[in-house]
Amino acid sequence: MDSAPVVVQPPSLSGGRRVTMRRHDREEVLGVAYSDHDLMVFLEAAGVVSPENVLEDPQLVQWRGAGAHEWRAA
Repeated sequence: MDSAPVVVQPPSLSGGRRVTMRRHDREEVLGVAYSDHDLMVFLEAAGVVSPENVLEDPQLVQWRGAGAHEWRAA
């Protein structure tokens, strides 16, 4: 695996971060998250058990363009 299955894209000017998940050899957009809570809701809906426990795992979640838990554009 060359990258984590869940990717949190850089923050947009509105502060949202697009969240994608690789499943069944294709990338699926889960939504635009504006907070950790939004991200956990998306992950839970996608079938991730205990999503609060995976946010810090770089093998499962890759945060791009800004650090983990940062929701506003710089």
